[in-house]
Amino acid sequence: MPDRMIENVDIVLRTLLAPAQTTRPYPDQGIQEGEMDEDERQHALGLMRVNHVGEVCAQALYQGQSMTARDQSNREALQHAAQEEVEHLAWTEKRIQELGGRVSLLNPVWYASSLAIGVAAGVLGDKWNLGFLEETEKQVTKHLEEHLEALPAQDAKSRAVVTQMREDEMKHAEMAHDFGAAPLPLPVKMAMEAMSKVMTSISYKI
Repeated sequence: MPDRMIENVDIVLRTLLAPAQTTRPYPDQGIQEGEMDEDERQHALGLMRVNHVGEVCAQALYQGQSMTARDQSNREALQHAAQEEVEHLAWTEKRIQELGGRVSLLNPVWYASSLAIGVAAGVLGDKWNLGFLEETEKQVTKHLEEHLEALPAQDAKSRAVVTQMREDEMKHAEMAHDFGAAPLPLPVKMAMEAMSKVMTSISYKI
């Protein structure tokens, strides 16, 4: 138990305070920076900050869900997906820096709230835990598709990052489904979408 507690504290500290690391190449590697005016750059920056917040939340959700998952294979699958989300953190963080911005100042708030949701989902049981994960990844995939449409056309670097993230998130949703995810009730899905909109609108600017 003490080892797991230390491990979970380490995840929190690394997510919020340390630069994220990636084992895969950056998706925008070798792509030239596109010419954007200030409004376009700020818009791209805001969208990538939102995506970074999404990855912070994903780390917290996966952590909370793996802490309460009953089946060892489910726990290992969650931990594997969480590692890919760490890479997404690294990619979005680097892109934000290249655009001359900073990550959201409210990341600790987003992390804490998502961790609580992840723990609660896990307590309900593995099939609901996985159901919440599947729906989360489906909504994230939709959100990333919207960002691909909204990003400036000449911002090929951000587009490359978001495209690879979308592919990974789709795989995570499929993984949860294959492991026996239970479909969530419509009111729960709607509540998740409403919460996502609040987070998105705030983190775009702050």
